[in-house]
Amino acid sequence: MEQKRAWAPLAQPVFRALWIASVASNVGTWMQNVGAAWLMTSIAPTPTMVALVQTATSLPVFFFALPGGVVADLIDRRRLLLITQSWMLAAAGLLGLLTLAGRVTPWSLLLLTFALGVGAALNGPAWQAIIPELVGPDDLPAAIVINSVGFNLARAVGPAVTGLLLAVFSPAIAFLLNAASFVGVILVLYRWKRAPMEGIAATERAMGAMRAGFRYVANARALQWLLARTALFVVGASALWAMLPLLAKVELGGTAASYGLMLACMGTGSVAGAFLLSRLRARLSTDRMVILGTMMFAAVSIAVSVLSQFALVCLAMLLAGVAWMIAMSSLNTTAQTVVPDWVRARSLGFYLLVFQGVMAIGSYFWGEVATRWGIRVTMFAAGVTLLASVVAGGRFRLVATHALDFSLVETLAQPVTTSDVSLERGPVMVSVEYRVDPAEIEAFAVTMQDVRRIRRRDGAVQWMMFQDIERAGRCMEMFLVETWEEHLRQHGRATRGDRAILDRAIAFHREIEPPVVTHWIARRP
Repeated sequence: MEQKRAWAPLAQPVFRALWIASVASNVGTWMQNVGAAWLMTSIAPTPTMVALVQTATSLPVFFFALPGGVVADLIDRRRLLLITQSWMLAAAGLLGLLTLAGRVTPWSLLLLTFALGVGAALNGPAWQAIIPELVGPDDLPAAIVINSVGFNLARAVGPAVTGLLLAVFSPAIAFLLNAASFVGVILVLYRWKRAPMEGIAATERAMGAMRAGFRYVANARALQWLLARTALFVVGASALWAMLPLLAKVELGGTAASYGLMLACMGTGSVAGAFLLSRLRARLSTDRMVILGTMMFAAVSIAVSVLSQFALVCLAMLLAGVAWMIAMSSLNTTAQTVVPDWVRARSLGFYLLVFQGVMAIGSYFWGEVATRWGIRVTMFAAGVTLLASVVAGGRFRLVATHALDFSLVETLAQPVTTSDVSLERGPVMVSVEYRVDPAEIEAFAVTMQDVRRIRRRDGAVQWMMFQDIERAGRCMEMFLVETWEEHLRQHGRATRGDRAILDRAIAFHREIEPPVVTHWIARRP
């Protein structure tokens, strides 16, 4: 029954069609990655240049993941995905034609790889944010695992097929097949009839949405700790991804087929890891799952630094795939479930920024280390770094997502005004007056710190609490919002989890009538 539930999202027609199309597209993406890395070992075979292929793939996230998340929260996500998929089709097609004509250079290869990374960076937040729309909340973790299975099926098939193609044909074939793989996704997205955005959130402006995203991350501890754990894992794990082409060609004396087979083994291990996840989740918390995956990946990195037989390295790649699936599926599930829907794409943009950004920096760093001290020393150092990250990550325990309730409050009273107020007017100051037992002031102040995080996270640019020095127990909460429109959005962002914290604060109020809430709006001379 549990295994049947694990595949329930595939019963949803749109999710199933997108999943099948994305598997085919991801096969093309892995063909692209293998072809680009192997082509670089032929036209500029230095550790730094080969590592820069991974950097060019990941670096665009620094510049475009967060804007992509903002745009995905503001416009129709289906339309955005159609644009990004078409962009990647064009970039892959151009790279294929240049390679076929013999006109590709190391820097044009990096530039077009970067262009594909731009498309992926803008595509990623929107793609992950639509998953809750396609399946119910109960099936969301299973849907994330199924997406990971599809990605790793592609990683098992794509590199192996590419290795065989590269043994016979030019890398141009891999690039052109990648371009063709985007067509299926575009067709499914075109046929999907997504419900239009409604409400005041749909009118949010880009810069305001960007600031709201930064405020949310700055005041959401669960998300901050997730980002820290992601960075700690990726900084060490990036070495294996960056060094694998050179490990296959230089240390093991292999061919493109050998490199493809090593990646295929890793993908196969990831698929096998997906079938272990439900059993592991029944026994281990998400935090311990990430620790287990990190320690396994560290062991593989250290083992690769001493193994010299191709068969044993392939076995290590199988274990690396299992470890990668355990760690990344746990981190990705947490990223989807520790934020409410209104800021989900922006938060996923931050998550992808950290993930791919650290991957880009880490790849370049390990490439420089390999240039000076060799590939095997680099892999051993990366393994030790991963073990150290387990110790450092103890400060950032992942929140149990079942303890968080992000369902919206059904009815939250809107402010009543004596006249029409323009949405653009501001700033707006909101005051909430409490009457508290003087003996409970300190406990009340502690609870109000949780209220402060809610107000700041949902839109307040300033927050303060005041205590009346003439009347004991009279306290005033005051917070500032940029515009009247942004304050109305605050009402639409209230979740049941937030409501429980606010109710705890109101419980300190000793009057029969509820706390007095007053809205003040700035008057211009």
